[in-house]
Amino acid sequence: MNRIFVRLAKFSMFLLAAVAFAGCQTDPFSSGYSGGSAQAAARSQAETLREGDVLQIAFPGSPNLDTKQQIRRDGRITLPLIGEVEAAGLTADQLQAGLVKLYAPQLSTKEVTVAVVSSTFPVYVTGCVLRPGKVESNQPLTVLEAIMEAGGFDNARANLRDVHIVRYVNGQQQSYSVNLLAALHGEDKRPFYLKPSDIVYVPERFSIF
Repeated sequence: MNRIFVRLAKFSMFLLAAVAFAGCQTDPFSSGYSGGSAQAAARSQAETLREGDVLQIAFPGSPNLDTKQQIRRDGRITLPLIGEVEAAGLTADQLQAGLVKLYAPQLSTKEVTVAVVSSTFPVYVTGCVLRPGKVESNQPLTVLEAIMEAGGFDNARANLRDVHIVRYVNGQQQSYSVNLLAALHGEDKRPFYLKPSDIVYVPERFSIF
């Protein structure tokens, strides 16, 4: 009886571990903007400042410091008197609070406002497309949409079964593969949404001459 109990306990622990492991797995289609939650992801992105956003920064008590800045690719902006400031990844409110502290010695009125004037982000499309290069968007963008913005596929050469996406997260490279041929045929209806600075590569089909 004791042996049976021990085996049951071990089996229960195995099941719990398996469930926990499965819960940690990530689906590449949900790692960017994911199909069913695209609108929620877009709202989240809108709340967080990112590369390409143009900010209007105003100092009601010191209008000579007012400036308009675009967040650079490194996530920073350059401001009068204090220089480089990290902006990407913060909300407008968080950036405002940080600027109030940084500018405190120079401000007679401890007030700073940050407003997003425009919000765009770049992705890069290369390989067998008609117009490779940078594509900018102000709304959630799928791999297929980015390729269409780059002029579409080179139909004579493109391998649609294995389109690659390269993404950098905290300095680490992540790679994904998407079968766009299946998507175009309606066999895979999960759109892969891109993140700022993603690189989309459309490889060439292998052919024997």
